[in-house]
Amino acid sequence: QVQLAESGGGLVQAGGSLRLSCAASGRTFSMYPMGWFRQAPGKEREFVAAINWKGDRTDYAGSVKGRFTISRDNAKNTLYLQMNSLTPEDTAVYYCAVKLVRYYIGTPRYTGAYDYWGQGTLVTVSS
Repeated sequence: QVQLAESGGGLVQAGGSLRLSCAASGRTFSMYPMGWFRQAPGKEREFVAAINWKGDRTDYAGSVKGRFTISRDNAKNTLYLQMNSLTPEDTAVYYCAVKLVRYYIGTPRYTGAYDYWGQGTLVTVSS
């Protein structure tokens, strides 16, 4: 079984910060690219950030660039999303995902590139 479990979501005030975690179980994900996506109420799931297997290449949606940081700790088999300067527009369910292609050097931005998804964690940013 391959399972991703997000955590760290919650209710925060605008301007605040949160760090989301995505813990992988069932296998190691150290050799796979991973990404974060989010889905706001009534909207389609959108790309947030991605990171290649090695962790030396990242990509961000324009709406979060400069505020969010994606990182991974392969020793802990965990993916992170540090979110700073949060705004109400960041309110969404955040999902982590993994693409099961070993040592993939890219950082896919589309949902179809990923093979496994977590169940999501809700981030609510109040005004």
